[in-house]
Amino acid sequence: MQYTAKYQSPVGEILLAADEIGLTGLWFDGEKFYADSLDPEHEEKELPVFEAVRKWLDIYFSGKEPDFMPPVHMIGSPFRLSVWELLRQIPYGETVTYGELAKMVAEKRGLSRMSAQAVGGAVGHNEISIIVPCHRVVGSDGSLTGYAGGVDKKERLLTLEGVDMKKLFVPTKGTAL
Repeated sequence: MQYTAKYQSPVGEILLAADEIGLTGLWFDGEKFYADSLDPEHEEKELPVFEAVRKWLDIYFSGKEPDFMPPVHMIGSPFRLSVWELLRQIPYGETVTYGELAKMVAEKRGLSRMSAQAVGGAVGHNEISIIVPCHRVVGSDGSLTGYAGGVDKKERLLTLEGVDMKKLFVPTKGTAL
């Protein structure tokens, strides 16, 4: 059974979902894959995990790096889980490119190469935004593309973390906007 709760963030309302193991979803209102993995039968209910997630988000949105990880329960294919695990290793305030992430995935899987587009698809379907920091992945040219929550939110999150935004830009056109 999944349970839901809401969180009011400085960048909009966030829907939280969890099961008995941990957080299963964190979605911005109106994002591209909003509540994709949410069970049709779920219940709005306060759980201890939501208290921990709200505390983590409060610290994060105050401009500080949280010093703990709330319990998460990522659900996906082995490929997606491997990509999401690498996302969790991107340090606060830093970015990596989709190509760099693809090289890490290939190395972890013992392959000579991996498609950046395949990795981008897994990044885009990350169900636990912010805590699993898919916003820290950028295009090889410095473009802020591919964030299901919206490029405007990606820009705000990176700015909040103190990322040097002079090296990055919002593209004026493209499929990932």
